[in-house]
Amino acid sequence: MKYVYFVSDAHLGSGINTLERELKLVKWLESIKPSTEALYLMGDIFDFWFEWSKVVPRGYTRLFGKLIEFTDAGIQVHFFTGNHDIWSFGFLEHEIGMQVHRNPITATHFGKKFYLAHGDGLGPGNRKFLFLKSLFTARWAQWLFARLHPNLAIKMALDWSGASRKSHTVYDMQFKGEQEPLVIHANEVLKTEYFDYFVFGHRHVSEKVVLQNHQSELIFLGDWITFYTFSRFDGNKLEIVKFEDC
Repeated sequence: MKYVYFVSDAHLGSGINTLERELKLVKWLESIKPSTEALYLMGDIFDFWFEWSKVVPRGYTRLFGKLIEFTDAGIQVHFFTGNHDIWSFGFLEHEIGMQVHRNPITATHFGKKFYLAHGDGLGPGNRKFLFLKSLFTARWAQWLFARLHPNLAIKMALDWSGASRKSHTVYDMQFKGEQEPLVIHANEVLKTEYFDYFVFGHRHVSEKVVLQNHQSELIFLGDWITFYTFSRFDGNKLEIVKFEDC
């Protein structure tokens, strides 16, 4: 039996039991390797990622080694840049062998159509975030950031990331059902093109939603900070699984 696997939001490097969570993620990857048709890392795998011309952030050796085993074996590994690990400039493609995606993509597996994205900036009510994203992806801003010494740049980025995380209220984290911006976005997409499944990260909630056409499903993948969940598709159903239970 072969599966397509989806996982997101490990935020490795955040300082929240990073080594323990990386080891757990690597253990999960080892457990699924024999059954993997394709693997999708759906964004914010790292709490911060930036590639200088000759330097990448320290750490993640175990994770990268395991992912190289996948790509060397000819298994497709897709990496979506999230809002925390947006600055990828070739290392992940050329050294690890992953396919890097910066925008939503569509894919077909076992005859079913998928709409796939990290999820940041999609749907209504994201004007502030879209402004920040346009700033972070501007070449002049990336050039200026690259002029900083990596020790200073990484510390600044992780401090900002931690402050951003603390600023989220309980209401921000609550699942809002049909009022979720990504649910609204998916229903809008379905007005012009049919998809069997929508898969998103970003929200740090683990939920399945049946969309307005009563046929398509949307999966929120959860995270590897609290939930340790992933999704797998066997050709018939797309399910959410907790790692300890698999």
